[in-house]
Amino acid sequence: MSRRTTAIAAALSLLALGSPLITGCTNILSNQYLGQGVEKYEEGNYQGAIADYTRAIEIDPQNSASYYNRGLAKYHIEDLQGAIADFTKAIEINPQYADAFVNRGNSKDELKDYQGAIADFSKAIEIDHQDAVAYYNRGNAKADLDDYQGAIADYNKSIEIDPQNVMAYYNRGNAKGNLKDLQGAIDDYMKAIEIDPQYAVAYANRGIARELTNDLKGACQDWRKAAELGLEQPAEWVKEQC
Repeated sequence: MSRRTTAIAAALSLLALGSPLITGCTNILSNQYLGQGVEKYEEGNYQGAIADYTRAIEIDPQNSASYYNRGLAKYHIEDLQGAIADFTKAIEINPQYADAFVNRGNSKDELKDYQGAIADFSKAIEIDHQDAVAYYNRGNAKADLDDYQGAIADYNKSIEIDPQNVMAYYNRGNAKGNLKDLQGAIDDYMKAIEIDPQYAVAYANRGIARELTNDLKGACQDWRKAAELGLEQPAEWVKEQC
């Protein structure tokens, strides 16, 4: 992104995994295993959670929440194909399951199937037009395909719905930087910093954009702050250029 410095962080994934669900299905025993699985999931015992969700599915194979929850747990152990299979089953049972589309999209994105991820995020948006996370994640997938204008449009919508989405401002800044809209990038990094004053990479990349607009003094201020917050590369840039 710069003559001597390069952007240190690309688009950051916002995984809308959230919390697993407990639904009031009619089968008491299935609900019991589902609840046990949620407890283990929240403790970080993902294998134990998977075992309980599997037992719940054996008892009640039409409970979409059991498949969805098992998909979340599989995602955490990086069994992405297994997660996709479970989210797909949850969607088969409940075709309006927006969160399942979002998280299947996240899994596809991790596997670099960006077009597949975009399709899932788009379906989630079709179901819930106010899903800020789906817009944000679709923006990330578009950015990964170098569709920066499309990414900016999605970040715009995510911010419209959730004005405190700090990463949407940050990643929109990255997209604008890639399109050489340096002042627009600076403005977005500034907004991200306003929301989260400890956002080190936002300082670092704002410094890069300032360097490219011949504001080396401002760049050095930002890099010093990024270094103060623990980033190593900006500290090197300060030594080299400030």
